[in-house]
Amino acid sequence: MFRPIRLFRSRAFTLIELLVVIAIIAILIGLLLPAVQKVREAAARMTCSNNLKQLGLACHNYHDVNGKLPPAYYLGRGINWDDENNIGPSWSIMILPYIEQDNVFKQVSTSISNYQALCPPNTSGGVNDQGWRTIRNISLKAFKCPTEDSDQILGNRASGSWARGNYAANAGPCGLYDSQNGQSPTYGYGNGKPGGGVMCINWGSTIQGIKDGSSNTIMVNHMRVGPDAADMRGTWAFGLNGCVTANCANGDCYYPNDTGCCSDDVLGCVDRPDMAMGCWSGGYGQTQARSAHSSQVIACMGDGSVRSIRDGITSQTWFFMLSRNDGQTINSN
Repeated sequence: MFRPIRLFRSRAFTLIELLVVIAIIAILIGLLLPAVQKVREAAARMTCSNNLKQLGLACHNYHDVNGKLPPAYYLGRGINWDDENNIGPSWSIMILPYIEQDNVFKQVSTSISNYQALCPPNTSGGVNDQGWRTIRNISLKAFKCPTEDSDQILGNRASGSWARGNYAANAGPCGLYDSQNGQSPTYGYGNGKPGGGVMCINWGSTIQGIKDGSSNTIMVNHMRVGPDAADMRGTWAFGLNGCVTANCANGDCYYPNDTGCCSDDVLGCVDRPDMAMGCWSGGYGQTQARSAHSSQVIACMGDGSVRSIRDGITSQTWFFMLSRNDGQTINSN
């Protein structure tokens, strides 16, 4: 007997069912994203730590060849310490041969030699050769923290455009202008203790000269990129405050990632305390260690080890970690 075939139509989702499914997917994505971001940041911190480790090894290799660490930057006779258009090459340029960038260094090695001859302790000779600046806009991965987008190029400051970077020589907790030839002022949160830096103007310490112990003293700090094109903070090849940390744990520049306004002093900078980038734009004077890593900065110590420093560290402890010769035992926890 013939039976008619019954056709069944699939039932469509109701609007409520669709909304429930979408809501469940949104909740799952919301739960997953923080985990993905956490894994990403952990990988970025590891890369950043490795960058600092390599820069520390490069500084040590420079020390092995030259008998001392590189200076924060070279400053020719008769040139003001903050003359951004006439200062010489920085520590980061001097270590290029030791981070597999010898080809870049060779492009300007003659210019560097000409300028070095203009610097104390030389009393005559030399020339203010600024040809070394031709490499200033080369972007180098070794100087970049992956947590921060540091590909922005500076505008027309300090004789042209400068590529960004995230690591800075430690010139000490006192003023960069007071660090020339390794001087050790005694002011700020050190309570009368000396505040000598590790890499200063025309001067680099020996490892043995880090009196507080190379494992207790910061050699290279983390640096954030300025939020504006004319803000010199976070420029790898620049020697003044921007490629060097100085005068922090002092005055209104208290501790890593401090959130006060006008904390850094960098000519032409932008004051952004809302993003922990406070700055006074009237001249060069202070630069704090800063990073986009959550609640911490990463630093390379004088012995080449890498440590994370909490934002909540006291200003006095921070002073002692930045000084090579305060004679104090530190605890950064």
